[in-house]
Amino acid sequence: MLPKADLLKGTEHTDCVTRVLDQGEQALKTWEVVQSDFLSPPEAMAVEQVLAQLTELHWVRGGGYPQAERQRLAIARAELPLEASQVDLVALAIAGNFLFDPASHRDFLGALLGTGLVRSKVGDIVVLGERGAQAIVVPELADFLQQHLTQVRTVPVKTTVIPFAELKVREPHRKEITTVEASLRLDAIASAGFGMSRSKMTGLIAGGDVRVNWKEITQPSYSLKSGDLVAIRGKGRLTVGEVMITKKERYRIQLARDS
Repeated sequence: MLPKADLLKGTEHTDCVTRVLDQGEQALKTWEVVQSDFLSPPEAMAVEQVLAQLTELHWVRGGGYPQAERQRLAIARAELPLEASQVDLVALAIAGNFLFDPASHRDFLGALLGTGLVRSKVGDIVVLGERGAQAIVVPELADFLQQHLTQVRTVPVKTTVIPFAELKVREPHRKEITTVEASLRLDAIASAGFGMSRSKMTGLIAGGDVRVNWKEITQPSYSLKSGDLVAIRGKGRLTVGEVMITKKERYRIQLARDS
């Protein structure tokens, strides 16, 4: 038995971590590869910090494509071979004509959950504009969704399994940026990194659209530091690199934006 009480001390997302530890015990007992549900980035961080303390287990994660935000783990005894290809996933096309009734990420997620699914069974959703969307789910729900996911908003859709090679995801693009700021405020650095006005960035932050290290931050004055990750859905991720003080006592900040 794993020492769960000790492992969970000071851990966030305790319910999620507890479930994965239960799956870890199952992997130890059965000598089989066990799959977790999909984890959000903060859940994955909490889980992997705990699993890293266990020498008897190892794991790999996968979400269907390299930059997938939501991923699930394949967990096994340390003695067993384990590869990323062993993470069980299925890609679905949700095809329809959305020209006159555009659907957002939230709409597609709502339609998926409206069939009775729970969020942890659904990975990333790639919205394709007027053509519909693609979604990554656990394999055991593929047949169910092909039968029951038939409408998104007012639009009839056809849901089918597709090869992962057909996912319409862009290759990640990295841009290096240097900015000089009077402070390390989130609104100042993020507006420079994402190339938008400070007032617009302040609105995004106040509206709950900005996450720092995968935690929602709603205070524009929140202070960043080297190593922090700033994410805005649909606009990419910004990593805060080296921070230096200039002769005029301002901050010269190296940033890397992935979009």
